[in-house]
Amino acid sequence: MEKCGWLTKLGGKVKSWKRRWFVLKNGELRYYKSQGDVARKAQGHIPLDGMCKIARSNGAHTFELVTTKKIYYLTADSSSTLEEWIQVLQNVLRRYNTQPMFEQTGQEAAIKGWINKVKHGHSKKCWCVLVGKTFAYFKDKGDKLPVGTINMRETQVEEVDRSLDSDDESRIFEMDADEPKHVIVIQVNQQVQGPTYLLMQSKEEKDTWLYHLTVASGSGLGNIGTEYERLIAKLMDVDGDPASTLWRHPHLCQSKESIDKPLTTLPSEALKKEAVKLNKACNLFINVMMDSPAIDYHVNLAQSALQTCVTHPELQNEMYCQLIKQTTPKPPVTTTSLQNLLCGTHTWFGSCDGAGGHDSLSSSLVDLTQETQNTSPTFEFLQAWQLLAMCTTLFLPRQKFMWLLKMHLQKNMNSQTEVGKYAIFCQRTLERTIKNGLREARPSRTEVLSIILRNPFYHSNPISVPIHFMNGLYQVVSFDGSTTVRELVMTLNHQIGMRDNEQSGFALFTDDPSGRDAEHCLQGSVKICDVISKWEQTLKESQNGKIESTKVVKLTYKNRLYFRREVKKETERERLLITYQINDDVIHGRFPLNKELALELAALMIQIDSGDSKYSPDGSGTIVETLDRAINKFYPKRYRANVEDEMRTLKLKLSDKWTGLRGRTQQECIRIYLGVTRKWPFLGAKLFSAKTKFGNYGDIYIAVQDDSISLLDYSTLKVIVTHNYKMVVTFGGCKDDFMLVLSQSISKEVQSSREQGTEKLLFVMNKPKILEITLLIASYINAIVKQQNLTYEPSSTQAVSPSNVIDKKIWDFESSHLPEIGKRHSRLL
Repeated sequence: MEKCGWLTKLGGKVKSWKRRWFVLKNGELRYYKSQGDVARKAQGHIPLDGMCKIARSNGAHTFELVTTKKIYYLTADSSSTLEEWIQVLQNVLRRYNTQPMFEQTGQEAAIKGWINKVKHGHSKKCWCVLVGKTFAYFKDKGDKLPVGTINMRETQVEEVDRSLDSDDESRIFEMDADEPKHVIVIQVNQQVQGPTYLLMQSKEEKDTWLYHLTVASGSGLGNIGTEYERLIAKLMDVDGDPASTLWRHPHLCQSKESIDKPLTTLPSEALKKEAVKLNKACNLFINVMMDSPAIDYHVNLAQSALQTCVTHPELQNEMYCQLIKQTTPKPPVTTTSLQNLLCGTHTWFGSCDGAGGHDSLSSSLVDLTQETQNTSPTFEFLQAWQLLAMCTTLFLPRQKFMWLLKMHLQKNMNSQTEVGKYAIFCQRTLERTIKNGLREARPSRTEVLSIILRNPFYHSNPISVPIHFMNGLYQVVSFDGSTTVRELVMTLNHQIGMRDNEQSGFALFTDDPSGRDAEHCLQGSVKICDVISKWEQTLKESQNGKIESTKVVKLTYKNRLYFRREVKKETERERLLITYQINDDVIHGRFPLNKELALELAALMIQIDSGDSKYSPDGSGTIVETLDRAINKFYPKRYRANVEDEMRTLKLKLSDKWTGLRGRTQQECIRIYLGVTRKWPFLGAKLFSAKTKFGNYGDIYIAVQDDSISLLDYSTLKVIVTHNYKMVVTFGGCKDDFMLVLSQSISKEVQSSREQGTEKLLFVMNKPKILEITLLIASYINAIVKQQNLTYEPSSTQAVSPSNVIDKKIWDFESSHLPEIGKRHSRLL
């Protein structure tokens, strides 16, 4: 509410003065019969807009409120009250006059939302709307009249680095210290009024507002910046008009000459030198025709240039500007354009006084556009577009450079031309990068080849890799540069008929690039292209810079979290893959069984894998070859015979078992196999070989499953002890060991009572396995909390400070800060 009070109003039909209670709120003036009627429907209202006027009347305390339809005569009780009403109404009308007429212009809001606006050290949450070149802020979302407006043409928009906050303005950023704020500052004629700060809750929100505000403000830099940046500012001033001759300025068009200084403003001489080197690398990629036998030359050039941009983010805008320039063709010299050039009709030479200046220029531009589209692009032009396509999947230009890129793509998109198809692909990947975020690593060899060897326009997902399964088969899945592991797995599940990962417990793994017998589980939020790229870089480092082009990452999809309560919901494909995974434990000695059971299970696996046996009277041929492979794939290593006679006997026994399964379907054999193996209570548990640091257990297996952690005898696989997750206080790496801290009851003989204490267990393990077991335990606890909608708490009831216990929240499996024994748990130890 802006003002309220008593005024005497001259009636309309009956010319009599009546005392009414007036309320001015949200730009609307309403009146009531009495002050107590405010909660009811108003007796009437006076419409206010930019056409209204206020005039003093002849009466002592009377003023006229002139609207487009009627003149209202209002009288105040005193001269001071009169002045107050006139002043507040004039302020409202002034805002109406200065606000953008949103409804009248019919312009759509470019962006709107709630923002904490800070001015002169005072913060207030406002509903902000950007329409055209006007930034308006309102008290409430439904208000029609803004509290204030800013003409963005007169501003400069910047992102604030909070690490450089001055002492005078530090109070601006002291709101909610626990939540990081992202800040944008709008500078409006600093000599007259101070800056306006906009505080955002997230980086995505800040980036979106920063882009739209920058576009609305033009450059805000005047003649500041490089020549290239000043040309962008002029283009923004004309809203990127496609007919503007600025687009044909030589400094914005393709050139084979290397630059001697950056196109953008850079903060240091070292970066300026890097920008010039970057341009030389790009020109080599663009101006040397690709040759299939020597394709690695271009692959290495692209990776080197893009790695520079990943290492030095300050050069990312520069990279985009260089490539936009190299993908903008020079205007062909036609008769009309030559005349325009000589008489100076192009805007960078000034205006032309010759006859038909504007019309001639327009016709010239049409001719230029048609000629460019009809001319086949050179290989340099296409290779520049290919390099630009790689950039849009990696990182984003900022502020006005984002606007320039979007305008450039919009101008070139055309499904009928080769260049237009690349522009469409770049637009598609740009939108995906904005949605999924930036990349962490340069493109891999696989990704570069997918761009340069085939036009990615025809493939919404231009990159394809095989996903391997435990049964030896694989599924080819396609994706783009922004696809996350989670998105890839969702596509894979849809193709092969499996449930969501949270239900099935399956996950995607990579092999180890350095050749170690290890595998790495991939987090869902990681981009698959980053995984492949980092794998390639690690491989190259392990081989002293040399890399075999034939060696590629191996992705395997298998079960990671085995939920015994979910077995009835398993799909046929899940049961098949779990069966092969159990078989892997069997042949490597991680499943307890005798020779007879080993034969039975091996025969079932042969029937699942190969179907019915084909009898061979002479004992040779296909069945013998199948048995040889089967013994290696399905029979435990510790039971394999080394003597030829014993091996022959083993084959005969296995052949008889297999023959006995003739006619059994794959599904039946899987059901039998799982029925037998699931009798072991630790089926599905992940077994980690370890050695106890203290105690008499020696070599053991740590079995991690869905409800507990158990210690098993290394030879017999018999259980030694089992600890429910409720007993776990904390766990993780402790120096070079794995530590498990458990709550337990401690007997006190003197007091004849029991108190809660902790037990610390230390295990000697390889560092990669320490990380793996830590993440696996955290994932199981996380899954329990999610599925049962619980809050995880250790069972210990001792009084300890909150800093010493596990946080009462779901552990984030994707967090880079892994559960680890440290200061926060020191008192428990």
